[in-house]
Amino acid sequence: MTMTQEERLAYLVEEFKVDSVDYKDLITPSDEVGKQRMLHSLMNIRMPRKMKDDVLCVQDAYLSERAVEKGIVTLEDIPIIKGVLSLWQGDITRLAVDVIVNAANSQMLGCFVPMHLCIDNCIHTYAGIQLRAECQRQMNLLRMKYGMDYEQPTAKPMLTDGYNLPAKKIIHIVGPIVQNRLTKQLEDDLSNCYKNTLDMCVANNLKSVAFCCISTGVFRFPNKRASEIAVETVTTWLHEHPNAIERVIFNVFKDEDKMLYEQLL
Repeated sequence: MTMTQEERLAYLVEEFKVDSVDYKDLITPSDEVGKQRMLHSLMNIRMPRKMKDDVLCVQDAYLSERAVEKGIVTLEDIPIIKGVLSLWQGDITRLAVDVIVNAANSQMLGCFVPMHLCIDNCIHTYAGIQLRAECQRQMNLLRMKYGMDYEQPTAKPMLTDGYNLPAKKIIHIVGPIVQNRLTKQLEDDLSNCYKNTLDMCVANNLKSVAFCCISTGVFRFPNKRASEIAVETVTTWLHEHPNAIERVIFNVFKDEDKMLYEQLL
């Protein structure tokens, strides 16, 4: 018998509680929003390891339906501003494109802080727990090659499946972190994030890509300069690689970033 979304949510909360061990005795909220928050949090803190196939099946069905509930946004829904460039404000996990870009950390396993509002947390939550497991598999291979202390360098992209997201693929990339002041090296690093991501798109025949605002927020890169570097780098790359990419979307969440990109485009 097919489960309703409400039944899937209730089932997943209890299964993820038991799976967590430390939180198996948590009292489950009675309301839907409370259950969603609990499931979200349990997914966030979960280390990558095997999960029962029947639980994964229900998780996938639940997240696929959640994507529909949130509203899937296609390329046809997003107007072109100039050439192949678009600007779209909203939740990047709604975009049905070939690939979305995730602002990752050097561990490349997602955000473990329950309900954190960063894009890394959001993408991992709505892709499903398979995403963290794939990231760990790739990092384990890299550590076998480079040593157990290996962390992903700034501006080196990693490609994974999109799992339960509308996007087919995800490119995870570590942006530069501004510690004290903005330097030319940090600006070059951010530019390389965009260049290397686009190069990876071409190498994998990914024709539409949505960039988040890499390195802004907790990485403290100034929003105005970050937007300038993003637009300048992507525009230059597209000029050097004509017809290589069919659509580049600058995805913003904050009104401030939307205004900055509107001025540049």
